[in-house]
Amino acid sequence: MAMLLAGSPTVAREPYESVLTGFSQQASGDGYVAEMRFAGTPRSKLILLARPNRVVIDLYDAVTAMKDLRLEKNEFVAGLRQGLISKDRFRLVFELKRPALPDLAMATDDGKTTLTLRLNTADAKAFADAAARPQGLEEGATAAAKEAEPERIYTVVIDPGHGGVDTGAIGKHGTLEKDVNLRFGLALRDALAGDPRVHVLMTREDDTFISLTERSEIARRAKANLFVSMHSDSIRYADLRGATVYTLSEKASDSLSREVADSENSADRFVDPRWREDKPEVFDILVELMRRETENLSEHFAAGLVQELGRHDIRLIRNPKRSAGFKVLTAPDVPSVLLEVGYLSNVDDEQLLLDESWRNDSAKAIAAAIERFLGTQAPRDKKEIAGGG
Repeated sequence: MAMLLAGSPTVAREPYESVLTGFSQQASGDGYVAEMRFAGTPRSKLILLARPNRVVIDLYDAVTAMKDLRLEKNEFVAGLRQGLISKDRFRLVFELKRPALPDLAMATDDGKTTLTLRLNTADAKAFADAAARPQGLEEGATAAAKEAEPERIYTVVIDPGHGGVDTGAIGKHGTLEKDVNLRFGLALRDALAGDPRVHVLMTREDDTFISLTERSEIARRAKANLFVSMHSDSIRYADLRGATVYTLSEKASDSLSREVADSENSADRFVDPRWREDKPEVFDILVELMRRETENLSEHFAAGLVQELGRHDIRLIRNPKRSAGFKVLTAPDVPSVLLEVGYLSNVDDEQLLLDESWRNDSAKAIAAAIERFLGTQAPRDKKEIAGGG
């Protein structure tokens, strides 16, 4: 166990109350049962998420000693994921093949705990109704306590790229990327304004320079559910046009992605040398678990965004979902994408990027993708995000 929790001395250790040490499952025609065995006693919350249907168990002050949870073939659960989603919360996600209602029971004996999840066959309406009700109730809490839970909202950080001394790309007719990005960011903010669930933070609302590291830190401080960086770069392929959605990857998916990432990452050349030093890299298994879950969520949102842009007839480049080492996307605990809404190196895209009507239509498409994605995520308490950013 000491090896599991070993990490960089620069990171303060949190006391973990329990450790997942065992996992087993069995399924029949009527239901599915998973047993999770712990050293210690975890606090747990059960959450239902729809579209796609999932059963989520959040475990507080808990960590896993199991690298992989093998899922046996069954009629109820299509996939099983685990990951640390905050410094004190570990999550298990059961992806359902068909609607099923969960029951979670806990038994403790001599410092060891068994948490038993039972999935019982249900129809689609019953699952949808259950998922729509207030959730996140701690195991053993009363209905009165559930009703007293604070109203919850989602936090989305919109990041208009470049700004201030960093103009970004310059179009054939003199259009500055920093101006295009800001207009798109504000249009997206306005498109999300009608959704009472969403709290929007902007990394900038005017012509201000902000370092790449600070942009992602704004999202981390706000405990954001999503970070969207808006860009309209210039590349050497003048005939290439359309939107592209990028996620973070150590290795670029192709030469274009590498070129765009190199261009965007160069923004920090404007940072005062005293502020250029990054925080030390932390190669800790807990951070890696969190990062892995975040990357999965980022990929999920990117795929949905590409689909939504296509549905709204927004032009996309070939293979529009790509990845590269974008520094602005490196927050380990915030799902993040970089969206090139178009390329200023293409004269037709440059003209389109300046069209207010097209900009507003595009913002609505992006907002629709965000709202769809947020419907699959656990929201945060208002008190958690107060003063963020």
